[in-house]
Amino acid sequence: MMRTELQEIRYFARDIVSDYTMLKMQQHIHHKKLSVFDHSLSVAVLSVKYANFLNKLFHIKFDKKSLIRGAMLHDYFLYDWHEPHHKFHGFTHPKIAYNNAINNFKVNKIEKDIIKKHMFPLTPFPPTKRESIIVCIADKVCAIQEYLNKKAKYEY
Repeated sequence: MMRTELQEIRYFARDIVSDYTMLKMQQHIHHKKLSVFDHSLSVAVLSVKYANFLNKLFHIKFDKKSLIRGAMLHDYFLYDWHEPHHKFHGFTHPKIAYNNAINNFKVNKIEKDIIKKHMFPLTPFPPTKRESIIVCIADKVCAIQEYLNKKAKYEY
Protein backbone atom coordinates (compact mmCIF):
# COMPACT_ATOMS: atom_id res chain seq x y z
CA MET A 1 0.00 0.00 0.00
CA MET A 2 1.36 3.41 -0.99
CA ARG A 3 1.27 5.97 1.81
CA THR A 4 0.55 9.62 1.19
CA GLU A 5 3.12 12.20 2.26
CA LEU A 6 1.05 13.21 5.30
CA GLN A 7 0.65 9.56 6.35
CA GLU A 8 4.42 9.12 6.16
CA ILE A 9 4.96 12.27 8.24
CA ARG A 10 2.47 11.07 10.85
CA TYR A 11 4.22 7.70 10.95
CA PHE A 12 7.88 8.73 11.02
CA ALA A 13 7.56 11.94 13.03
CA ARG A 14 4.70 11.13 15.38
CA ASP A 15 6.76 12.07 18.45
CA ILE A 16 7.66 15.42 16.88
CA VAL A 17 4.26 16.44 15.52
CA SER A 18 2.53 15.55 18.80
CA ASP A 19 5.10 17.31 21.01
CA TYR A 20 3.70 20.21 23.04
CA THR A 21 6.55 22.55 22.10
CA MET A 22 6.20 21.74 18.41
CA LEU A 23 2.45 22.32 18.59
CA LYS A 24 3.09 25.74 20.16
CA MET A 25 4.85 26.64 16.91
CA GLN A 26 1.36 26.91 15.41
CA GLN A 27 1.11 30.22 17.29
CA HIS A 28 4.19 31.79 15.66
CA ILE A 29 3.72 33.29 12.21
CA HIS A 30 6.56 32.45 9.86
CA HIS A 31 5.89 33.63 6.31
CA LYS A 32 2.88 35.85 5.66
CA LYS A 33 -0.04 34.12 7.44
CA LEU A 34 1.46 30.63 7.75
CA SER A 35 2.73 29.39 11.11
CA VAL A 36 6.18 27.89 11.66
CA PHE A 37 4.51 24.50 12.20
CA ASP A 38 2.59 24.78 8.92
CA HIS A 39 5.72 25.86 7.07
CA SER A 40 7.66 22.90 8.48
CA LEU A 41 4.85 20.56 7.48
CA SER A 42 4.85 22.02 3.95
CA VAL A 43 8.61 21.55 3.70
CA ALA A 44 8.29 17.94 4.88
CA VAL A 45 5.52 17.19 2.36
CA LEU A 46 7.44 18.74 -0.54
CA SER A 47 10.66 16.99 0.53
CA VAL A 48 8.90 13.62 0.44
CA LYS A 49 7.46 14.44 -2.99
CA TYR A 50 10.92 15.33 -4.30
CA ALA A 51 12.47 12.21 -2.77
CA ASN A 52 9.76 9.97 -4.25
CA PHE A 53 10.20 11.60 -7.66
CA LEU A 54 13.99 11.16 -7.61
CA ASN A 55 13.66 7.59 -6.43
CA LYS A 56 11.19 6.75 -9.18
CA LEU A 57 13.13 8.52 -11.92
CA PHE A 58 16.75 7.75 -10.95
CA HIS A 59 16.39 5.02 -8.28
CA ILE A 60 18.04 7.26 -5.69
CA LYS A 61 17.42 5.95 -2.20
CA PHE A 62 16.66 8.28 0.70
CA ASP A 63 16.38 7.76 4.41
CA LYS A 64 12.75 8.83 4.44
CA LYS A 65 12.45 8.85 8.23
CA SER A 66 15.45 11.18 8.62
CA LEU A 67 14.26 13.33 5.72
CA ILE A 68 10.85 13.84 7.33
CA ARG A 69 12.12 14.34 10.87
CA GLY A 70 14.80 16.80 9.75
CA ALA A 71 12.26 18.74 7.67
CA MET A 72 9.88 18.99 10.62
CA LEU A 73 12.69 20.22 12.90
CA HIS A 74 14.54 22.51 10.47
CA ASP A 75 12.89 25.65 11.91
CA TYR A 76 12.55 24.49 15.52
CA PHE A 77 13.82 27.84 16.85
CA LEU A 78 10.84 28.50 19.20
CA TYR A 79 10.55 32.29 19.07
CA ASP A 80 8.87 35.01 17.03
CA TRP A 81 11.58 36.07 14.60
CA HIS A 82 9.65 39.18 13.58
CA GLU A 83 10.65 40.94 16.81
CA PRO A 84 13.34 43.62 16.25
CA HIS A 85 16.05 41.91 18.30
CA HIS A 86 16.02 38.92 15.91
CA LYS A 87 17.34 40.88 12.92
CA PHE A 88 19.99 38.22 12.16
CA HIS A 89 17.47 35.38 12.34
CA GLY A 90 18.27 34.08 8.84
CA PHE A 91 21.89 33.53 9.84
CA THR A 92 21.40 32.30 13.41
CA HIS A 93 18.24 30.21 13.56
CA PRO A 94 19.71 26.96 12.15
CA LYS A 95 22.04 26.68 15.15
CA ILE A 96 19.23 27.58 17.56
CA ALA A 97 16.90 25.03 15.94
CA TYR A 98 19.68 22.43 16.09
CA ASN A 99 20.30 23.03 19.81
CA ASN A 100 16.57 22.88 20.55
CA ALA A 101 16.18 19.68 18.53
CA ILE A 102 19.06 17.82 20.19
CA ASN A 103 17.77 18.89 23.62
CA ASN A 104 14.20 17.72 22.97
CA PHE A 105 14.47 14.80 20.54
CA LYS A 106 16.79 11.99 19.57
CA VAL A 107 18.21 13.14 16.23
CA ASN A 108 20.64 11.26 14.00
CA LYS A 109 23.49 12.55 11.80
CA ILE A 110 21.29 13.12 8.76
CA GLU A 111 18.70 15.04 10.76
CA LYS A 112 21.44 17.16 12.33
CA ASP A 113 22.86 17.97 8.90
CA ILE A 114 19.39 18.96 7.64
CA ILE A 115 18.72 21.30 10.56
CA LYS A 116 22.16 22.95 10.61
CA LYS A 117 22.52 23.44 6.87
CA HIS A 118 19.05 24.16 5.51
CA MET A 119 19.80 27.89 5.12
CA PHE A 120 22.71 27.42 2.71
CA PRO A 121 23.94 29.64 1.02
CA LEU A 122 22.96 32.18 3.70
CA THR A 123 24.97 30.08 6.13
CA PRO A 124 28.48 29.08 5.06
CA PHE A 125 28.41 25.27 5.11
CA PRO A 126 26.60 23.37 2.34
CA PRO A 127 24.46 20.31 3.03
CA THR A 128 26.45 17.08 2.84
CA LYS A 129 23.63 14.51 2.83
CA ARG A 130 21.22 13.99 -0.04
CA GLU A 131 18.31 14.38 2.39
CA SER A 132 19.74 17.75 3.48
CA ILE A 133 19.93 18.96 -0.11
CA ILE A 134 16.28 18.02 -0.67
CA VAL A 135 15.11 19.87 2.46
CA CYS A 136 17.27 22.90 1.65
CA ILE A 137 15.63 23.18 -1.78
CA ALA A 138 12.11 22.41 -0.52
CA ASP A 139 12.48 25.08 2.19
CA LYS A 140 13.32 27.74 -0.40
CA VAL A 141 10.49 26.68 -2.71
CA CYS A 142 7.96 26.69 0.14
CA ALA A 143 9.14 30.08 1.43
CA ILE A 144 8.75 31.64 -2.02
CA GLN A 145 5.29 30.11 -2.45
CA GLU A 146 4.26 31.31 1.01
CA TYR A 147 5.42 34.87 0.34
CA LEU A 148 3.54 34.87 -2.94
CA ASN A 149 0.44 33.48 -1.18
CA LYS A 150 0.54 30.47 -3.50
CA LYS A 151 0.84 27.80 -0.80
CA ALA A 152 -2.18 25.97 0.49
CA LYS A 153 -2.18 25.02 4.14
CA TYR A 154 -2.10 21.26 4.72
CA GLU A 155 -4.72 19.95 7.09
CA TYR A 156 -2.84 17.90 9.61
